Amino acid sequence: MRFFIALEIPESSRNQLEVVQKEMEFIIPGIRLTNPDKLHLTIAFLGERPEKIRDALTQIIRDSVTNIPPFTITPAYIDGFPNLHNADVFWVGVKGDIDKLMVVRERIKDGLISLGLDTNEKRYIPHISIGKINDSFHLQPQQEKRLQEIMMEDFAPICISSIKLFESIPEEGFHTHNTLAEIPLKPD
Repeated sequence: MRFFIALEIPESSRNQLEVVQKEMEFIIPGIRLTNPDKLHLTIAFLGERPEKIRDALTQIIRDSVTNIPPFTITPAYIDGFPNLHNADVFWVGVKGDIDKLMVVRERIKDGLISLGLDTNEKRYIPHISIGKINDSFHLQPQQEKRLQEIMMEDFAPICISSIKLFESIPEEGFHTHNTLAEIPLKPD
């Protein structure tokens, strides 16, 4: 199974992000948008692993959220990988209670190491992937200006009340996902 651990984006917030996606479709011809129902913020991507570690991964998530109450993040800016001007993937960065998110991520990473699993040592940037482009893309100044204008809108904070373990299933250039476990955050 291909596992990943993530924050699922609630429907009300997905609707706001879908508006951003529709604008991006107009601004960046050829962009392939992430299905709004599949928008999430990845904490850890584990890739292909034996199904037998599912329970251990669920326990790692459970342990990682100890004493972490629900928190909020808010969409804040558009960027891309490897960078905005030559992006293959476009994403929305978030602000807010990033400290809680980072504590959860580090605890999960420690748990993965205890299982002997490789962890990604790249700098972690909390983000929500919203689209991909295959062409050799170069952002033009007028496109960048319009993307900045889109993100000047007031976005509602996203309440994070659980962390999920997902199975990733490759499908037509994107991935669908199934929830395997949901671990709630407990209020103080």
